Amino acid sequence: MTRPIATVMLSFIVIVVGLFALSRLPIDLLPDVTVPTITIRSIYDNASPEEMERLVTEPIEEAVSLASGVTEVISESGEASSTVRVRFAWGTDLEAATNDVRDRLDRITNALPDEMERPRIWRFDVSNAPVVLLGVSSDLEPLELADLIENQLLYRLERLNGVASVDVWGQFTREIRVEIDPARIRAQGLPLDSVVEALRAANVNLPAGEIDRGRFEVTIRTPGEFVSVDEIAAVVVRSDESGTVRIADIGRVLDTYADITRIVRIDGRRGVRLAVRKQSEANTAEVARRVLDEIGAINRDFPQVTVTSVVDQGQYIERSIRNVSRSILYGGGLAVLVLLVFLRSVRSTLVIAVSIPISVIATFALIYLGGFTLNLMTLGGLALGIGMMVDNSIVVLENIYRRRNEAGEEKAEAAVRGAGEVATAIIASTVTTLVIFLPLAFAQGVSGALFQQMAVVVAFSLLVSLFVALTIVPMLASRLLGNGNHRKPGLLERVGATVFGSIERFYLSVLRDALRARIVTVVLGFGLLGASMLLLPGIGSEFLPPSDEGEVRVSGEMEVGTRLSMVDAQTRLMEELVFPRVPEMIGSVVSVGASAWNPGRSAEGSIQISLAPLNERSRSNTEIADDLRRHLESQIPGMRIRTRAPQGQRMLERLVGGDDGLTLEVRGFELATLDALASEAARVMEGVEGITDLVISREAGVPQELIRIDRDKSATLGVSVQRIAAMLETALGGTRAGQYREGGDEHQIVVRLLDARNIPLDEILDLTVRNIAGEEIVLRNLVTVEPAMGPILIERKDQQRLATVRANVSGRDLGSVAADVRSALGEIPLPVGYEFVLGGAYEEQQRAFRELQIMFVLAIGLVYMVLATQYESLRDPVVVMLSVPTAAIGVIAILFLTGTTMNIQSGIGCVMLGGIVVNNAILLVDQAGRLRREGMDNRSALTEAGRRRLRPILMTSMTTILGLLPLALGIGEGAEAQAPLARAVIGGLLCSTLVTLVLVPAVYSLVHPDRPRA
Repeated sequence: MTRPIATVMLSFIVIVVGLFALSRLPIDLLPDVTVPTITIRSIYDNASPEEMERLVTEPIEEAVSLASGVTEVISESGEASSTVRVRFAWGTDLEAATNDVRDRLDRITNALPDEMERPRIWRFDVSNAPVVLLGVSSDLEPLELADLIENQLLYRLERLNGVASVDVWGQFTREIRVEIDPARIRAQGLPLDSVVEALRAANVNLPAGEIDRGRFEVTIRTPGEFVSVDEIAAVVVRSDESGTVRIADIGRVLDTYADITRIVRIDGRRGVRLAVRKQSEANTAEVARRVLDEIGAINRDFPQVTVTSVVDQGQYIERSIRNVSRSILYGGGLAVLVLLVFLRSVRSTLVIAVSIPISVIATFALIYLGGFTLNLMTLGGLALGIGMMVDNSIVVLENIYRRRNEAGEEKAEAAVRGAGEVATAIIASTVTTLVIFLPLAFAQGVSGALFQQMAVVVAFSLLVSLFVALTIVPMLASRLLGNGNHRKPGLLERVGATVFGSIERFYLSVLRDALRARIVTVVLGFGLLGASMLLLPGIGSEFLPPSDEGEVRVSGEMEVGTRLSMVDAQTRLMEELVFPRVPEMIGSVVSVGASAWNPGRSAEGSIQISLAPLNERSRSNTEIADDLRRHLESQIPGMRIRTRAPQGQRMLERLVGGDDGLTLEVRGFELATLDALASEAARVMEGVEGITDLVISREAGVPQELIRIDRDKSATLGVSVQRIAAMLETALGGTRAGQYREGGDEHQIVVRLLDARNIPLDEILDLTVRNIAGEEIVLRNLVTVEPAMGPILIERKDQQRLATVRANVSGRDLGSVAADVRSALGEIPLPVGYEFVLGGAYEEQQRAFRELQIMFVLAIGLVYMVLATQYESLRDPVVVMLSVPTAAIGVIAILFLTGTTMNIQSGIGCVMLGGIVVNNAILLVDQAGRLRREGMDNRSALTEAGRRRLRPILMTSMTTILGLLPLALGIGEGAEAQAPLARAVIGGLLCSTLVTLVLVPAVYSLVHPDRPRA
């Protein structure tokens, strides 16, 4: 008050620092959350899934499950491979956990098979997820395209600032293939392994040593590497009295590419996918923008290829951040409009409105200094606080205004006394709001990871607004506000006074009636609460709020073991049916066959469709997916079609690495029993409304023919099992026989039989293998052949076998579908030791809800303690906290009316309401207590307190409600994620305000009856 220039300059310092911080803030979708997960992969050649489980997976599981902080261990044992995923408690130091796991693996090294490779450890870091997926299509020959990508495109992308790496999916790999004709090699009497040995012996480059030449040391080398494909064909396999046999005599040498296991098409043309990963500290949106700019330059410089953006997290993030930022601006504008309507003065409105920009801009500095990013959670915190930032200033200014006009005090005196009179109340109300966020500091799991930054942002912005209310607002009020008693009111003021006067008279009439019938008022209040509970069954539940991410995925699965060419042919039919049905499509990627992360999907074709931005299309991605599901049903022979519209998938993948459907885990031991139970569960689940696209994880295995080696006969004839297995590997899969170097690149030389994939097995069995004496032994004399099915995949969770049934959910919320599924599964009799467990997103939902319940109870307890400290009473806090259950009426009603589910966003809104809604009651109780201490009787004090605090209560509530209204509408990308939180707060605050103005005075008068006069 006495140093206005210093106050103004301090405000300018805050604004300048905050704006500078804003210019440096990185942008991302969510807070930088590292999912505490470690993956251990092991390879043990020629081991069956059962052997991998028993010899590798189980020892690793037992070792790592004892590590500190482990919450879940999941494993998959397949043919020759084992994958164990270890999940730790949220907040675990992943670096330390990795070292602990590595130490425990070292201790069991002797327990693992000697022939297997050492297990490898990967840490899952969400910051390494691809930020942009690119499609490269071209009419070039596959190897030309691969060479162009490797030598030109990757370099240009990887050199960009912020790009960590670029992975290539679906690329052709050059290979020098030596194909041996089985008839010719049999005619020459040569074993197949002799070709491999000849190639390895002819392709060497060794130093011979050094010699002295004068004053120099000269290195002598024997360059014997192949320099052309013709040299490979000329390699001598055998030279004796019968003649010389070269590779060209028994086969052919091809400069080709390795067998493809995955086909990729970009917008209908053959191509590859590039996954661009950013550096951990880089700005996601900036990196994506640089990549897109470079794509434009690449397309200009290389017209023979077309590079397109398939999935661009940067654009989605920018649109989401832009939408939420727009909601903040609109909300702030509405809050200021409320102030203008109630205050009926532009000057008064400007005095209060200064709280918003100062609080928001100061918070940007906190976000920067705290190492946070500008994401949906931090911006959501600002949007949530935008209406509350003016609450304290409203109370201060309104009290200053009242003292000037009713008590006739001078400007400076009214400013000092008015601010001092309500300082205790607004500090208490701010503290009660702040303590609500304290439990979030202890929150674990997804809730804590998501909302801790939001809590910090809201808390800091409210502290700044409190500082502004107690310093800047009184200073400005003492200088900018005129004397309302000495000027003629304008039209706006007269209309506003008339309207507010009517509201005030109506309220005071209702309040007097309530105070005369206090018991009836209390009963009616709690009756409303009980009636609202009847709406609860109509409110669904889910893990995350649904959001349209501009993407639709269609997959078609064929029988396991189906040839890649046949899967591709059926996938093309699927493309012909899908693309005309989606005019909103702006790009597509088709993938056929297995990938490195999903080796079991070799018989599956999938289409990933990118859609136009939400505001440019009339259908949501869910509506498009439902239309495709109906259109594709039974249209493609031999294919089971699944369609999915990711709803919050990016958020879910960032947090838990799962998908947004429903997963049923069937746990037990016997694989046959698990399969039977999974099939029965799938049959029952198909009848549940909302379940679509069912798939069972344990399908029938791949058709196989097992070649059993007669060990006794092999030993008698002097042929090792290893030599037989190696010869079969060469014949069918191919054996690497060295490297072919050209232009600084290395390419594999692979030896196998001509047309190996189609050759009859009898012809292979007619080949010979050399024994230790150098004699040729016909293979069929050493082996027998038997048909089989395999390989199968053995899944385990927490050291127990399981089979999973996965389904998409459409048209209903996840919680309701899960409840119906659980009820339907109750009809299936379970053997002892077997159980059904709903996992995936539903399991995470239950964990999050339990955490929210704990946070809510803790928050309410802390609010009570703060109020008890303020009032030095155990009764008055109970009166104030009656606002909390009345808020439940509004929450339930608004969720029901808007069709919003109870999810972690709306749940956090409920937790926050525990501290927000008590502020109005604090103002009433504080004022009533002051008036009673001044000598007023109970009823008069409550009536006068209601009159004095009606306008600030309505103003603070309306500014918060209207400040959140744009966010609650959930229009555009990103806004849908925050809408449930905003709706819960709006509904709870609206109902609590209306009920509190009547119910709290009634209860207060019951708790504090008038003392009888002497």
